[in-house]
Amino acid sequence: MRTLIVLRHAKAAHLPGLADRERPLTGRGERDAARAGEEIRGAGLRPEAVFCSPAVRTRRTAELAFPELEISYEREIYEAYPEELLDVLRRADPGLGTVVLCGHNPGVHELALGLAGGDYGFRPGAFAVIELGAPWADLHLGEGRLVARWDPHSGEEGS
Repeated sequence: MRTLIVLRHAKAAHLPGLADRERPLTGRGERDAARAGEEIRGAGLRPEAVFCSPAVRTRRTAELAFPELEISYEREIYEAYPEELLDVLRRADPGLGTVVLCGHNPGVHELALGLAGGDYGFRPGAFAVIELGAPWADLHLGEGRLVARWDPHSGEEGS
């Protein structure tokens, strides 16, 4: 069994004239990103790899949530659709048990729903924990089971 944690970047600032890729986290975003990491560790999850969009807001989210891990920045995650995100995950080392994918909406939300179904929102800083039976290389939509989710605004957990 493998575990995928799909994490949306935390709250980002909208600054006039700043390119979308360069948008930083807000103060609340910084706090929420750190809290997401605490919630993940508190649930007993121990990610072994983090695949992250190279945008400033996703990089900072991953750094705050997983300060102990090396982060792999994958340009394909920026503005990606679920199938493109699956392609990134399919390249994961087959020996990895728990992986984080940190990216942007709508792609990460659609990926989580596509893998495991459900009916929930995916606000900034939210994550979904999905159990997968297939090896990373054989991952396809519909093959997961939502086991937990968390939202920094509501603190909602469970499935």
